[in-house]
Amino acid sequence: MSAGTYNFIIDQGATFTRQLTVKDNNSAMDLTGYSVASKMRSTHDSSTVVGTFTCTISNASGGIILMSMAASTTAAIEEAIYVYDIEITSGAGVVTRLMQGTVTVNPEVTR
Repeated sequence: MSAGTYNFIIDQGATFTRQLTVKDNNSAMDLTGYSVASKMRSTHDSSTVVGTFTCTISNASGGIILMSMAASTTAAIEEAIYVYDIEITSGAGVVTRLMQGTVTVNPEVTR
């Protein structure tokens, strides 16, 4: 399975949340025994992590992942366009990239 592309926007200073449903052949993928991680960087080859998303598997048999970032974290991220990906790791250590793309951070006015 190759990674899908999804670009999204984060509002600086606001709580960010997304619920993702992982499907394989149009059926929910069973994520029992998997872990999930996601990071954001300024470029693909940057060694500096701009933000780490909190990712949890909220319903393993339903393939549901919750992805979030606290308002205090988004407030510290400068306005720009970044890159990210989301990877799952099986209990056997097999890593699969599910999604990738860009994140546009819109500046906060009320602070």
